[in-house]
Amino acid sequence: MTVNANTWLYVVIQKVGREDQIVGQTDAESKIAFIPAFYNKETAQQAMLHLHLERKHKYELQAMIYEDLARHAIDGGFVIFVLDEDGKVLERLPDVA
Repeated sequence: MTVNANTWLYVVIQKVGREDQIVGQTDAESKIAFIPAFYNKETAQQAMLHLHLERKHKYELQAMIYEDLARHAIDGGFVIFVLDEDGKVLERLPDVA
């Protein structure tokens, strides 16, 4: 799938009081900070089992347009990894050679 500025991706949101925060992760091998994103909600629900999430927090899935997600990622020093249901990287955004 080709992701463009208007593509909707699902991300995991942590509920912190009245604030919502996009969940980030760190790749253990490469030490890259990334935001896990998914093409659809069903895949995101399955993949959440593979993410490192703290048990005491509340999480939910939300669809977010790529343009907005990319802005949040850049501001926070993250890249975006589009993952499959097993947590494997399908795409790295922005795509760098």
